[in-house]
Amino acid sequence: MARFRCPTCRGLPQRLQQPFPGVPRCGRCGDLLEPKPRHGRAWGLALGVAALVLGGAAFPALLDQVGGLPVQAPDVTTRLLERFEPAPDPRLRPMALLEGGLLANLEEADRQWIPTAEPLAGGGTRFLYRRRAGEPELSAHELQALIDSPPDHGDKRRAIADLLSTLEQAGVQVQLVEPRKTGAAGEWDHAARTLRIKPGVVEKGTVDFAQVLNHEAIHVAQSCAAGGLRSSPRTLGLSQEVPTQLRVHLDDPLYAGASDWEKALEREAYANQQQLKIGTVLIHTHCRTRPSAG
Repeated sequence: MARFRCPTCRGLPQRLQQPFPGVPRCGRCGDLLEPKPRHGRAWGLALGVAALVLGGAAFPALLDQVGGLPVQAPDVTTRLLERFEPAPDPRLRPMALLEGGLLANLEEADRQWIPTAEPLAGGGTRFLYRRRAGEPELSAHELQALIDSPPDHGDKRRAIADLLSTLEQAGVQVQLVEPRKTGAAGEWDHAARTLRIKPGVVEKGTVDFAQVLNHEAIHVAQSCAAGGLRSSPRTLGLSQEVPTQLRVHLDDPLYAGASDWEKALEREAYANQQQLKIGTVLIHTHCRTRPSAG
């Protein structure tokens, strides 16, 4: 029988979900199980080198102060261990979303944002349209212009495709599932190197999906900058000036109990998520990427 491990509950005894759902899932957290790596020698070598590096880093501090261990492993150690990470689950490849028709689904969802005009019995016209939180109201002239020339969003869909390809090259897994954080549209789980996006975000169309994906990609880069995909994120030194229409999100109950560190990470992501190419650039800059198998 094949042996598995849970990327989230690592270190705990394996527990398969019962009844068996057809794919191996953890009986504790419900996450997909991954095959237990067989390269014990490689891990032994990596851990041995890591111990030497950590020992070398800690030794000078021990001379000055008892217990002076570094808070975080040196970057070279984290990247060495990352080289022996098991391959991402092929079912969770970012490019699998494109192969499954994501862009066509987004294009279909975009139609809901095109205004409609209804003639009134007494004369005049009534416009019906949807408005995102924080966006200003549109004039009748602006609404008619949207009806006559609906936005294409082709550039945003290309940015989504490029970013998904880059995430795959970095070894990130992507799931269209409910995030574990209640109320979140998306989340970056660095411990499982998995990015989760709420399925309802696809139903909101290209604009919303592109920004949520880009937001979470910034968090991925924050982890890579801290040492690797599985590292706790740190800020990148980008602007934290959040656009007016997005500030409402930071007041969401989701962040009510967040620490100053967590709020700084979120401000940086919200401040830059509308720059749809920045996620791709940041991941290439801070993460270890390799050509996509797809």
